[in-house]
Amino acid sequence: MSPDPMFSVIIPLEYHRGQWEQSWLGWIAQTADKSLYEIILVVPPDFTAREELKALAGDEARIEYAGFGHDIGLCAFGATKARGRYLFFTESHCRPEPDVIALCLRAIDAHSDWAGFSCRSVPICHNRLSVAEAAMYQADIEFGMTQHPWRKVLDQCFVTRRDVYWECGGLREELGHFAEWVLAAAYHARGYAIGYLEEARFHHYYVGQIGELKKFTLDFVQGEIRYLSEARRDPGSELLEIPVEWSERDKLDSAIARNALSAFVRYSLAGRGWRRPDEMLRACWRWAAPALLNDFRARLAARIAVLHARAVLTVLTAVGSSAAIGRWMKRYIASLIRLQRLDCIRRICSHAGPPTRLFGDCVLAQIGFHRMESSAGHKFCWSEPQAAVRIEGACGRNIVRILSPAFRAPLDRIGVYFYLDGATVDPAAIVVGHDSFTLRVDLPPSGIATLAWVCPVLRGVGDSRRLGLSIVAIDVGRAEKE
Repeated sequence: MSPDPMFSVIIPLEYHRGQWEQSWLGWIAQTADKSLYEIILVVPPDFTAREELKALAGDEARIEYAGFGHDIGLCAFGATKARGRYLFFTESHCRPEPDVIALCLRAIDAHSDWAGFSCRSVPICHNRLSVAEAAMYQADIEFGMTQHPWRKVLDQCFVTRRDVYWECGGLREELGHFAEWVLAAAYHARGYAIGYLEEARFHHYYVGQIGELKKFTLDFVQGEIRYLSEARRDPGSELLEIPVEWSERDKLDSAIARNALSAFVRYSLAGRGWRRPDEMLRACWRWAAPALLNDFRARLAARIAVLHARAVLTVLTAVGSSAAIGRWMKRYIASLIRLQRLDCIRRICSHAGPPTRLFGDCVLAQIGFHRMESSAGHKFCWSEPQAAVRIEGACGRNIVRILSPAFRAPLDRIGVYFYLDGATVDPAAIVVGHDSFTLRVDLPPSGIATLAWVCPVLRGVGDSRRLGLSIVAIDVGRAEKE
């Protein structure tokens, strides 16, 4: 039996874009000794050129047949079959230059601190759209490789120690191309360095088709939202940026928005504080829209933005300048990603973890809050004049304590009214302290209820926001028996 090679080159034959033969010719033309690397061709079920592949590869490669089609899954499957000390992931529409293996060997000797490294991607373009596509993605690749602290896994040409790859969890098929970011974050969190071997060059074919761009971004976004929905605490998960569509998805929660709307209506009908009709109408629309339309309004606006950008990009591809095509390519992709995130969140929301818990584990969701900020030694969120939180406690009598620094005025002078599942909380059940509200409330058998509040509008100096209460934390605990 031959000794294990230094490298296992794993080539998934999905998304080959008609370039798999060129890729193969690049690998068999390597200047390094053939005993140093094995080539594993991972074949998806729909690959139509199987006989041609067998004839071309002969005994110079191992052919592995997989029962699924995604290239990330094929790479992961190929890794389970690899014998090399180093795994070399690439794509079948990428052609290596003849000295790639030799340069990788040299880099391993020179950089003992590298657990892995990515090589340089050189674009192959064949139409105007592919030129703009390459410029956009190459800029992102260059940023990741040379400036970003950890986003350095590039599946076009990524080399890694096999033991570290498995220690960090490997590539997860269900995450699509977002799996690259998850793996890179895991390496960084565990203290493993990933280098950039710029002199080792791969020629990457850009397809230059709007439909393929849409397909790729959807693949990435679906993996991103699926990963976030798992609410995992793996090393590196804290490094991944949370998109605003995910962190603010509770703002599109119609059930909790209806509670905020109900609180506003009860407050208004009682004649409390609303002296300006424009303020009243603004607040009414603020809550009526999410309460009645859920995420429809946001998704409709996102879809219109996508259709507009695609129409302009299509026209420019035929008659526009290269600069204009590049600008509208970026605009199209940005609008497409937003729409796809909103659509993916809608599809999987019933299986997702709770929205970001700003105020502790007792708060399952919240609506009507500005971003987290710091002042006077406190980290807090300003609520809007109307806001609501979905809280969780025990069935029966509970104590809800809302920690609220008195930034705007003494708490007992603000004029705050609380509502639990639409019913007014008895003022006798509320104790207002120096920096907190303490409420005695009865929760239903599920232990879950929605607490809303309404107070007069505060407008800060030089601040256009409509402010309500400053909230640091919300705690829920069973009340002692009376």
